[in-house]
Amino acid sequence: MTQIWQDVLFLHWPISPSEIEPYIPQELQLDLYNNKAWLSVVLFKVKGQRLRFLPPFPGMDSYLQLNVRTYVTYNGMKGIYFFNLDVTNRFIVQIATKGSLSYRHSKISLKQRGNNFSFTSLYHGALDERLQISYQPISSAIISSTLEKWLVERYHSWSTWKNSLLRIDISHTPWQLQRVSINITSNTLAPFVKETIQGIHPIAHYSKNKKARIFSPILEMKNQLR
Repeated sequence: MTQIWQDVLFLHWPISPSEIEPYIPQELQLDLYNNKAWLSVVLFKVKGQRLRFLPPFPGMDSYLQLNVRTYVTYNGMKGIYFFNLDVTNRFIVQIATKGSLSYRHSKISLKQRGNNFSFTSLYHGALDERLQISYQPISSAIISSTLEKWLVERYHSWSTWKNSLLRIDISHTPWQLQRVSINITSNTLAPFVKETIQGIHPIAHYSKNKKARIFSPILEMKNQLR
């Protein structure tokens, strides 16, 4: 399928590998930068979602999304492992949970006034997971550093489904990042590492939009996950 991602905000926290390694499949290896694992939160608007060569399907082509992820490798291939993908569209959740991704229905809002954005998300689970943040892009496109490219230029992701390991590949042009000023008023995301990221200012970037192609899941390992 194809999607357009709008008003994308990236938040990145370095964390100890030992804090996050127990929560990824043992078949995956953490991808480290300067001996640190990284936990990332990405929030954005999905627009124009459709199957390739077909028009958008009403009620499924637009929604808000928040992803919590880390960086992994598998057989020498670098990519992302998603802990969860929160969206505002219940129908998307119903379809995705029959497939290969950990989608959850959450209350999410994104408001814009001029160049200022206000984002809130709330997922009610065993522990409530909340993010309240305001942000403002403060630069034109920058030349990404080695670390910035390492954090955002990821074109493979893995997830588990019925004790199997699946990979989804995406394709898009390189990210054009902007500096962004952020103010986090509440953050209880990823409660398994909450003490690490709570109150710590992340590396943050903004991108206005990105058109992406998302390919069908590929079975890496069937019914062998431990």
